[in-house]
Amino acid sequence: MKFKKTVLNNGLTIITAPMPSSPTVTVLTLTSAGADYETPENNGISHFLEHMLFKGTETRTCADINIELDSAGATSNAFTGNAYTGYYSKAHYKKLPVLLDVITDMYLNAKLPEDDIEKEKGVILEEINMYEDLPARKVGNVLETLMFKGNAAGMPILGPAENIKKFDRDTFVKYREEHYVAEGTTVIVAGNFDQPEVLREVKKKFKDISTGKKGKKSKTKIKLDGPKMAMEYKKSDQSHLRFGFHAFKGDDKRVPVLKLLSVILGGGMSSRLFTEMRDNRGLCYYTGSGVYSTSDRGVLSIRSGVGNGKLEESVEVIMDECRKLCNEEVTQKELKKAKDYLIGNIAMNLESSDDIAEFLGLQEVVYKDIKRVTDKFSAVREVTAKDIQKMAKYIFKNERLNFAVVGPLKDDKKIKKLLKF
Repeated sequence: MKFKKTVLNNGLTIITAPMPSSPTVTVLTLTSAGADYETPENNGISHFLEHMLFKGTETRTCADINIELDSAGATSNAFTGNAYTGYYSKAHYKKLPVLLDVITDMYLNAKLPEDDIEKEKGVILEEINMYEDLPARKVGNVLETLMFKGNAAGMPILGPAENIKKFDRDTFVKYREEHYVAEGTTVIVAGNFDQPEVLREVKKKFKDISTGKKGKKSKTKIKLDGPKMAMEYKKSDQSHLRFGFHAFKGDDKRVPVLKLLSVILGGGMSSRLFTEMRDNRGLCYYTGSGVYSTSDRGVLSIRSGVGNGKLEESVEVIMDECRKLCNEEVTQKELKKAKDYLIGNIAMNLESSDDIAEFLGLQEVVYKDIKRVTDKFSAVREVTAKDIQKMAKYIFKNERLNFAVVGPLKDDKKIKKLLKF
């Protein structure tokens, strides 16, 4: 994968990744703004602002934006995370001028009309309600609040309803002025295009972007004081559970080991958890594990949805599978399978222009450092069985353990007794 990183004098970062054989091109504009940059008073503003950038600019109405992108045959959307907000559009490579013009216009010239802010409040509140009604999703928020209480990392990306209701136009203008500046902006173009021409166009379109000082995000302070448990009562036919183990930040050299540990434990239908919980015991429909990491923290999580009467047994099984990884080395056959699975997944996530844009852009925004795919593959291949066992012993400790459940559980005493290594 070839790419070029260019930092302009005003602080704007441009990443170009030519893919000559690609039939498409993607324009992605990222800003270092998300829940990590918020306070309890403005929690939810990053995501709400993401919605508002589609509501019109000085020269385009909301309808104009939608019609122009649809007429280009484009796929367009936006997303907000803890450390970033992104706006993208992907289409046939010949439509690049349209994509670049619309996305940059939205990013730089959104009008933020007061009337649209009031209407969009209803949209955001219904989005919050939607996820509240999805316990498999809700349990993730419960876990994050438990693990990062007192930190921005523990606040929901959508924010609380009371914040959404009180935001006014001044809130949006102030936040945008603080974060949508050259120093905090990265523009990524990936696909079939002429690189020198694209660089010239991006430079021209962003020549007047604000060069104000970028707002900082708060540091996450981790307390290893587990095991901890949080439960939220919800009448349902299942109990949705989530384990979270404090790990380390995403640019740590041990991340490939942690990801392989996660694959062995709960990656794919031949993983230990899937085999034991679903195939052997019939406890669940879904189960798995994953690694989430950012610039100042990381989590190994385990998830499942089980029958209400099977919660205790499920917790016992998961804890037992974690202990086995601490006590026994994985076989070379299982380790090779895990490596092939992880490398294959990385490769499949880089098939198209939007995949490449996100891969490059998020590394730049979160870590200010872009690792090549070949380096990631090499790091995975170098992991040994002893590394996996050492990692298991490091991660699976009482003080790192957090557990959340959403369902009709009323008494947590029996479950708490099981949460010990």
